[in-house]
Amino acid sequence: MPSTPAIETPSAPWWKFGHVWLVISGPAIVIVAGFVTLWLAISRPDPVIAEDYYRQGIEINKTLENPEKSLAPAMKGRNHAATPVQDQPR
Repeated sequence: MPSTPAIETPSAPWWKFGHVWLVISGPAIVIVAGFVTLWLAISRPDPVIAEDYYRQGIEINKTLENPEKSLAPAMKGRNHAATPVQDQPR
């Protein structure tokens, strides 16, 4: 009994398979996101720190050391909020 050769069907090109695009899309999205991040980093540089940042820090520490002076706005706001409605100025 002679054997019949199997008939081979031609396969489709690689780009016609959906799974290939699923595998390629992940790294492609990461590459595009990397270029977007690079563009953002180049086009929007970080602001320069003030030249006298050390002096400003010392000034802030001096303000925090004096609680009456540093808490004055908070105390004024708290006292205003606690004032009854009939006693508030119009």
